[in-house]
Amino acid sequence: NGYRDAKILEESLVDLNNKRIGLALKIEEGIKYYIRNITWIGNTKHTSASLSQILGMKKGDVYNQSHMEKRLFSDDDAVSPQYMDEGYLFFSIDPVEAKIEEDSIDLEMRISEGEPATINKVIIKGNTKTNEHVIRREIRTVPGELFSRTDIIRSVRELAAMGHFNPENIVPNPLPNMADRTVDIEYSLEERS
Repeated sequence: NGYRDAKILEESLVDLNNKRIGLALKIEEGIKYYIRNITWIGNTKHTSASLSQILGMKKGDVYNQSHMEKRLFSDDDAVSPQYMDEGYLFFSIDPVEAKIEEDSIDLEMRISEGEPATINKVIIKGNTKTNEHVIRREIRTVPGELFSRTDIIRSVRELAAMGHFNPENIVPNPLPNMADRTVDIEYSLEERS
């Protein structure tokens, strides 16, 4: 809600009766902050305008750090997954509060794109009864292609739909090799009886 400096000053328990207690908190909210500027640094693959559109925050918005982190890292259509779907496995982004004046914050989104990673090997573990070629038909990550987070998610979903494996124990594990910008993808499976 924009109160980046909020802190709990005091807390105390109050007996209401023999079955209930109350918790009293003394909070100092501080001032409410708003976004003044958002600057993108280090981006070459995507324009600053397109990244700002994905971020969904603009000048004058209330500063919401948890929303910003979701839109940068964890939402399916966030900035980081966007890069990872285009092969940029070694991508990183560091949001920095560059300047804070009165109730305004300037944000710098410092990006390191790196080079796209190519899939080297696809390793399948845990299949004792199901033939490997049957499993490989369902996997969307193929050696020689660019790394894609969405392809891994789709592969897991399709392996689960086969019904041969325990869906909770289908674990994809990217094994990056930064030296030659490749990645091996290991799928650990647990067969059902």
